[in-house]
Amino acid sequence: MQNKVNILNKKARFQYEILDKYTAGIVLTGTEIKSIRASKASIAEGFCEFNEHGELFVINMTVEEYKYGTHYNHRPKQERKLLLNKRELKKLEKEVNIKGNAIIPTRLFLNDRGLAKLEIALAKGKKLYDKRETIKDRDNKRNLDRIKKIYN
Repeated sequence: MQNKVNILNKKARFQYEILDKYTAGIVLTGTEIKSIRASKASIAEGFCEFNEHGELFVINMTVEEYKYGTHYNHRPKQERKLLLNKRELKKLEKEVNIKGNAIIPTRLFLNDRGLAKLEIALAKGKKLYDKRETIKDRDNKRNLDRIKKIYN
């Protein structure tokens, strides 16, 4: 496929400490996949939750309505089911319940076969001082790169 879709959650690394990553499939309708192929989606405010049956859903992920869709168009912010192995689901559910961690989407992409996949991460929220430290490290790295560029 020529059109490579790669939608990132840029806030995730700043607000959370990533512990573990998983790649999950998403249950989508026809107009949703067409909108994603046109890169009309956002996962910035998204998060994942388990329902009472132990199924994992992504909530608050925005997929814009398909431009050429008719009355069959989808709702932009509906819950979408994620597809993982039972073993992975049980492990994630245990981690979220015991440690108070969160599951957040980090990347939405199309694989080689053209199927939409969502990279999710088991994450722990950062404290304010951790965020300040991240900003300080980023600034120091930027300054170091400038200095290296001058002397090269």
